[in-house]
Amino acid sequence: EAALAGAPCVVFDSPLLVESGRWRNRLDWVLVVDCTPELQVERVALRSGLQPAEITAIIASQAPRELRLAAADAVVFNAGLSLFELGEQVRGLALRFGLSFPVASAPSEPSM
Repeated sequence: EAALAGAPCVVFDSPLLVESGRWRNRLDWVLVVDCTPELQVERVALRSGLQPAEITAIIASQAPRELRLAAADAVVFNAGLSLFELGEQVRGLALRFGLSFPVASAPSEPSM
């Protein structure tokens, strides 16, 4: 449907992509956004209010990080980056995959 509508790409946020095994062969590319396991637990706790032990148990029930990374055509390591740097990584990947992506301007230095 998206291709018929002229969409240049479709993004699936699919935590079960690797676990299901049925989606990978239907996709042109897989991009994995990754960070350290510690940072993942921290971010989920901030977003959900769950305790670290609960989060760790949920993560343990999912496909291992190594399997997700192995399924990827490209990986964005989203830790320690400014939003501008993250945007530049995404822009580079968009170009690699033949998509256009707006160029963001670098943040200006704060005036004193």
